[in-house]
Amino acid sequence: MKKQRSKKKIIKRTINYLVLTALALFFIFPFLWALSTSLKTSTDVLAWPPKWIPKPATLDAYKYVISNVPFARYFINSLIITVLGIIFNVGFASLAAYPLARLKFKGRDLIFFLILLPMMIPIQGGLIVNFITILNLKLYDTYLAVVLPSAVSIFGIFIMRQNYLSIPRDLEDAARIDGCNEFQLWWKIMFPMVRPAATALSIISFAGFWNAFLWPLIVLQNENKFPLQVGLSYLNNMFEQNYRYITASLIVAALPILIFFFFTQRYFIEGYQGALKQ
Repeated sequence: MKKQRSKKKIIKRTINYLVLTALALFFIFPFLWALSTSLKTSTDVLAWPPKWIPKPATLDAYKYVISNVPFARYFINSLIITVLGIIFNVGFASLAAYPLARLKFKGRDLIFFLILLPMMIPIQGGLIVNFITILNLKLYDTYLAVVLPSAVSIFGIFIMRQNYLSIPRDLEDAARIDGCNEFQLWWKIMFPMVRPAATALSIISFAGFWNAFLWPLIVLQNENKFPLQVGLSYLNNMFEQNYRYITASLIVAALPILIFFFFTQRYFIEGYQGALKQ
């Protein structure tokens, strides 16, 4: 019996690993193909059968793109928008989730339910309302116009609330006995305890704001304020059908997200685990 069980476990694990490997290859294939294309020579790009490993590999596409596209300006614009977005998103979501998880008052669960309801509405459904609001606030063609509509996310409130619920009440009671007020309790005790969740939310916010395209394209008019994704959208006209330059630009744009996730992936996983426990 034990041998049969061990064989079944081995078979299940093997199947799981094969499925996960297949999924990983499926999702990473476009990135690997773009990376390979960006390193090829102009004659190898359209060669048949296609070459996975470029021989010889060249960085000419990257040199050309960096020298002909104002990457530095687009990069700084994206960085400003992303940093502001992360600060607003994590800060507001943490503050909104704290009373929904730790304070007891009438209608708390109903309020949380009503907050979750707009998740059923597509993002595009709020474009007109957000645009009119930005115009009324006279924020058109500013960085805040890009950030404010996504300054707090429903998903962020959800994941932070679930992590707040996992903190033992004893810590909260001990802090109150020591004389902590509500803000001190949140800032010094609660928020440090949910740091993995805040990091996970930061990663999600980073990817969302860094890759934002449609909304910045609507509310920004000055090309000097364009983020990276909007700036890259003009490459099709600049480079026509030169796939080497286009893929090189995409790789450069994706690198910050990959680097950020590489150094924070442990907290990302811990944050999701904390949310799923509740």
